[in-house]
Amino acid sequence: MTDDLARRRAERALEADRRLRQLFSAAAPAHDGDPREGGGLALVAVGGYGRSELSPFSDLDVVLLHDPSIEESVVREVAEAIWYPLWDDGVALDHSVRDTRQMRAAAADDHRAAMGMLDARPVAGDSGLVLGLRSEVLADWRRDARTRVEEVRRAREARIERAGWLAHAAVPDLKESGGGLRDSVTLRALVATWLIDVPHGESEWLRTSLLDVRDALHQTVGRRVERLDPEAIPDVAAALGMGAEELDLHTRQIGRRIAHLASLAWRKVDDALAPPRKGTITSTGPKVSVISEGVGVLAGEVIVTKDADPATDPELALRAAAAAAREGLPLGPGSAVRLARTMGELPDPWPPTARRHLVDLLTAGPGLVRVWDELDFAGVVDRLLPEWAPIRLRGSSSPVHRFTVDRHSLEACVHAAAVKRDVARPDLLAVAALLHDIGKGVPGDHSEVGAPMAERIARRWGFDAADAEVVGRLVRWHLLLPTIATRRDIEDPSTATNVAEIVGTEDFLDLLAALTASDAQATGASAWSTWRRGLIEGLVAKVRGVLDDSVTTPDADAYEGWPVHVPIPGWGTTGPADFTLTVEPHQGGSLLTVVTANRRGVMADLAGGLALAGLAIRSARTVTLGDVAVSLWEVSRQDVDPARLTERLRPAMAGDLDLPGRLASIPDAEDARVRLLTHVSETATVVEVRAHDRRGLVWTVCHRIADLGLSIRSAHMSTYGEEVRDVFYVVDADGNRLDEDMALRLRDAIASALA
Repeated sequence: MTDDLARRRAERALEADRRLRQLFSAAAPAHDGDPREGGGLALVAVGGYGRSELSPFSDLDVVLLHDPSIEESVVREVAEAIWYPLWDDGVALDHSVRDTRQMRAAAADDHRAAMGMLDARPVAGDSGLVLGLRSEVLADWRRDARTRVEEVRRAREARIERAGWLAHAAVPDLKESGGGLRDSVTLRALVATWLIDVPHGESEWLRTSLLDVRDALHQTVGRRVERLDPEAIPDVAAALGMGAEELDLHTRQIGRRIAHLASLAWRKVDDALAPPRKGTITSTGPKVSVISEGVGVLAGEVIVTKDADPATDPELALRAAAAAAREGLPLGPGSAVRLARTMGELPDPWPPTARRHLVDLLTAGPGLVRVWDELDFAGVVDRLLPEWAPIRLRGSSSPVHRFTVDRHSLEACVHAAAVKRDVARPDLLAVAALLHDIGKGVPGDHSEVGAPMAERIARRWGFDAADAEVVGRLVRWHLLLPTIATRRDIEDPSTATNVAEIVGTEDFLDLLAALTASDAQATGASAWSTWRRGLIEGLVAKVRGVLDDSVTTPDADAYEGWPVHVPIPGWGTTGPADFTLTVEPHQGGSLLTVVTANRRGVMADLAGGLALAGLAIRSARTVTLGDVAVSLWEVSRQDVDPARLTERLRPAMAGDLDLPGRLASIPDAEDARVRLLTHVSETATVVEVRAHDRRGLVWTVCHRIADLGLSIRSAHMSTYGEEVRDVFYVVDADGNRLDEDMALRLRDAIASALA
């Protein structure tokens, strides 16, 4: 079928050639010899016609080219003698008349004209005139390549902004979408600059395959059309001898591969145009900037270093992907292929370090999409999430969706990352956003069948049973709020009560509301219109009111305490600067247990000392037992030397370091949230801090608490990806809960310190 369609395109071009030659012979004056061989006039095929690729309803792109010396009246007479018969025949003609100087000037001013001339083919008349002009345009194209490729890049970006991506758009445009026919032609133009090369055989095969789909679309619809509407797919598929779903997937796979080739080509262009990097070449080759174990940056790409071994370190794929997404850099395609071919099996369940890297990746924001696509193209995603395959490039049955199911899920993650500070567990939100439509790959209601799938995946990824259940519930009920808000009377008190019975807690309501908004924004403008958003947010507010009325104060300090599996070391001295430190390996990092005298500011001193020691705090717990303070610090480094760390902490604990001066240059926490948890404890004021993790964050909060003459009775700090959730139980000098005024002053002081 493919060969037959390609043959028909060529035959259409040959038929057009014969007709144009006939008209030219009759119209062109025979001055300076045979007009078919010379005479300063020529008919030139450009664009798809120039490549002898005429689809059934394509325009005939023709230029009447002439030498500047030929009189205008002669040229006009020849043009009219050619164009009018074609119009009478009903030919869709895209024509122009230019002399060689005008044509070269047009190519210099408009990259589209230049790209058309690169494929120019003489049809009739003075072929030397055409070949000479094409050589001049090509020379200009190569000479000005540095500026011309930027014109092409800007135009491509604007085009994709309008038309989306062929692989992922709900209704793809075979020509204009990213990965479509224009991209394939652009690849030819980039190669013509001599800056780069692309795999010619693969590129041409992909373009030909996409032309076949367009030809079948033209034939079945009976007119020129570029958008592959769902209604047309069955007939187009039948014309190509495929099933409807088979054709949809086939077309999107072509677009995906063209887009990948284009991505690689543009990276090569950037490398070719970049100025030489000083200090990046060593005696052993290009210099790699190592940013994590086995992960580095080379020439603007994140790569897996040569000494890394994915077979024995299967977490390397997640570590590299998270680093690339976080830095906003592409993941090198060679590294992605290497990971897919050689990475070992992750245990079931995954270790905590692998889970953390996954959360880092999913909460990275816009950088996630490009990195995930590279992993998916190489085959790494199939190793990490086999359940992804049934939704890959799967079109949505809903007309409101802008994207395929897989791309929609990634876009939901991007939107969820923007509201991760609004929820207590951004890690669970991110996983639920990725998996909320995972059930669309199997028969049944996707919310119902997807919930147990998501729960199993979360368990495999290392989440405990309780967290995995939350993920499953989020997937099960991710359509609850929009369904109720748009179909029920939210002013009826029973509506909010019924929803409250399902969500159960305010934390789950926050997660569900964030997932709902992320899902809707990733779907399309109509799914998150002002009207729908207002109804959903109104329902959430009413449900929150019901949950607030049902909240009871827990038993005193129910959230406080010490992890039961951690023994509390003995303590034999009470000097203010004395402390004991023990270190043990823990989940890919180290667990530090510090026992010291209980005094105001001790947490700030410890946090400041750890920050200056270069240790990133993943989590912390502390409890005071009379005159003794015992704290547990989980840090990311594995090679912590207890003796050396003790010596580095001692000046901070003794007050010999200017911690405010040393830590004042650390950037502020962006958009930090500070709130009082009024229902948690009857004997302490509980403050929650939500912020982007950064060095010195814990010290900043603890230092401000101590500055106010207050003490931290216990602290509970957790990190989810790049987000921290720190909870502090604060008391006054007498060990009592703060009064309302002091509590508000504390909240504002911490917020001010972080902003």
